[in-house]
Amino acid sequence: LTLGELMNRLRNTYCRRIGVEYMHIDDVAVRRWLQARMESCENRVALSKEEQIRIFTRLTDAASFEEFIHKKYIGAKSFSLEGAESLIPLLDLAIEKAGDQGIKEIVMGMAHRGRLNVLANIMGKCPREIFREFEDLDPELFRGKGDVKYHLGYSGNWTSKSGNSVHLSLCFNPSHLEFVNPVVLGRCRAKQDRVADTRRGNVLSLIIHGDAAFAGEGMAQEIFNISQLPAYTVGGALHIVVNNQIGFTTPPEQGRSVRYATDVAKMLQIPVFHVNGEDPEAVAQVVRLAMDFRAEFKRDVVIDMYSYRLWGHNESDEPAFTQPIMYRAIRERKSVRESYLDRLLKLSEITREEAEQIETERREKLETHLSEARSKEYHRPEEKVQGIWSRSSFHGGADTEHPDVDTGYDRQFLSETLTALSQVPEGFQPHPKIRRGLKARAEMARGERAIDWAAAEALAFATLAADGARVRLTGQDCERGTFSHRHSVLHDYNTGKICSPIKSLATNKAPIEIYNSPLSETAVLGFDYGYSLDYPDGLTLWEAQFGDFVNVAQVIIDQFISSAEDKWNRLSNITMLLPHGFEGMGPEHSSARLERFLTLAAEDNIQVANPTTPAQYFHMLRRQVARPWRKPLVVMSPKSLLRHPKVVSDLDELAEGQFRRILPDALGLKGDKVRKVIFCSGKVYYDLLQRREEMEEQDVAILRLEQYYPLSKDELASHLEPYRKDVPVVWVQEEPRNMGAWRYLRGEFGDQMLGRPFTGVTRWESASPATGSPSSHHHEQKELLDAAFAK
Repeated sequence: LTLGELMNRLRNTYCRRIGVEYMHIDDVAVRRWLQARMESCENRVALSKEEQIRIFTRLTDAASFEEFIHKKYIGAKSFSLEGAESLIPLLDLAIEKAGDQGIKEIVMGMAHRGRLNVLANIMGKCPREIFREFEDLDPELFRGKGDVKYHLGYSGNWTSKSGNSVHLSLCFNPSHLEFVNPVVLGRCRAKQDRVADTRRGNVLSLIIHGDAAFAGEGMAQEIFNISQLPAYTVGGALHIVVNNQIGFTTPPEQGRSVRYATDVAKMLQIPVFHVNGEDPEAVAQVVRLAMDFRAEFKRDVVIDMYSYRLWGHNESDEPAFTQPIMYRAIRERKSVRESYLDRLLKLSEITREEAEQIETERREKLETHLSEARSKEYHRPEEKVQGIWSRSSFHGGADTEHPDVDTGYDRQFLSETLTALSQVPEGFQPHPKIRRGLKARAEMARGERAIDWAAAEALAFATLAADGARVRLTGQDCERGTFSHRHSVLHDYNTGKICSPIKSLATNKAPIEIYNSPLSETAVLGFDYGYSLDYPDGLTLWEAQFGDFVNVAQVIIDQFISSAEDKWNRLSNITMLLPHGFEGMGPEHSSARLERFLTLAAEDNIQVANPTTPAQYFHMLRRQVARPWRKPLVVMSPKSLLRHPKVVSDLDELAEGQFRRILPDALGLKGDKVRKVIFCSGKVYYDLLQRREEMEEQDVAILRLEQYYPLSKDELASHLEPYRKDVPVVWVQEEPRNMGAWRYLRGEFGDQMLGRPFTGVTRWESASPATGSPSSHHHEQKELLDAAFAK
């Protein structure tokens, strides 16, 4: 080429309706692949007449739907897609391409902008159902539950023009925009793992973002950071940014410190395509290129589709209050559909009469659906459970409807498993301290030593896997364990090579996967919550490094884990291990904020437990799978108790029985001699037990509350029955009075616990969970124990 021809080709490729950022990619082969694909065609796609008509029809679908709602439901919130209607043909093209690439399922996530349009025109939700939601004629169906229409999810099947079937799942999403992203990825990974799709080629994650949220919420960085990690990779996700060039009322210069909303994506070795959404054919080129890149390199890819927002943040908002010039320009602009129609008319690909006929047909269908939605004969369609949930007996609902089950396991298997866990490959040299731990495991297997916490956990995992239940545990440093107790992955002391006795146990039936996570709570917990949605027959756990850090993931807990069943009828058995206990380690290393979970607890939505023995922990983990009741489980897990000499169990306790929600007094104290019943939970029990032994008290019984919620008052009554009605019950907790379980229990029982005087012994009220002074902590703890046994 001459220099002029070269310059002309480069301008056509990079300086028209498509811009691309890819020079940050270090791999020359990847850059050359992109260059060859773009420069050879000057970033244009040659569309047939049939393809152009399909794009125009999809634009008409999008525009007709929005205009219809805007006229029929004046001022109602719908978060219109107008100005960005090219999203619908973009998704259409992406799904068609996915089918051609062998993708069987697509898991999608998006915020509220354009969601109703996507539900109607991509997901296959009947407009009649959407209109019925606008009519809001069924208030009794949603008393205290449900969600707004533009947060709802949907599943459906798509048959491509090539005859390929692709299952589509749009995740339910709260108003917290980007926080659905890791949930989408987790669901995708679970679907891939279920069919052993290690190539990550059967299921696609497709996430639609807003420009302001993508740049502002920080979730994009977290999911990009985990995208290539073994525990979280899904073979690349397709990210679509619907760039309205405004966030609510905030312009880009006030919403980000970078040029593009997508600049955070350049932390990865992936291209970012910027495309003018008012040119649907440029969008078509970018979609095909992005999908091919993902298929070729198994990496994320980003499409930044520049568009505009015809109305305000919602339809009752007045955007000209804050962006008068911008909205003056928008009002003078032709719609995306009209602009594309002008192009097709010039090319003689369609006549105006044909275009009007397409629009008329769409409008008439919508009128029919509206009439049906308003009809007295309307019947709400039954929500169908799909996938693994439809093939299982899992249930939600009330705790009392699903009794606990025996979770013991064959003693010989437990012994053999502990023996296997104590062995390493020939020539492998573990750290000397770990070698002593392995010797202790062998002694546990022979019945010469009691079972500790870590061994009980390993046995729970191994027995579940042996029964075919996949076990997945992730968290910061969870392979070793923050408190150096788990050691699920061993490192040769001389060579650094690794081995994992526990992972090698489950190769026949189901895997045991234990992965260190990045220093992230929100994305990791969101991912594993999503994983649990599509793997309810396994045990999915997330462990916080310290339970105190769980509040970083509060959005995932509040908006998904604790409320999804009530809002969206979605069940999960995600298990959260949150190290909790006051041991003089300071304000950020003491409290997993138990009180927050108890505040969220309602309608049997979650389980909150604080087991105090290895056997209890073993049975509790097994119950989470063995019982068909599927609810999230929050565990106040121990720290110092991991090696406490009294926190042990006999192997027979694991071989028999089940999880007990309340444990009786260890000495069996009862009857007239008891002057006080101490009720407590967790680590403080062992402090109280030691103090009672030191005082040689035989008139104070100590009961342990192992599960705070759901709380069985009948079971509690049976444990209090051996004591006189006038014997006071004293709740003792380490936490300040305004934290922990005290206010929850006080709210449940008042000053009488089932007819007995009920009071509490706690630390004093405090804005911070704990003191930073170890000596002050010990002084406080002494005062607490003194008060607990005071006469």
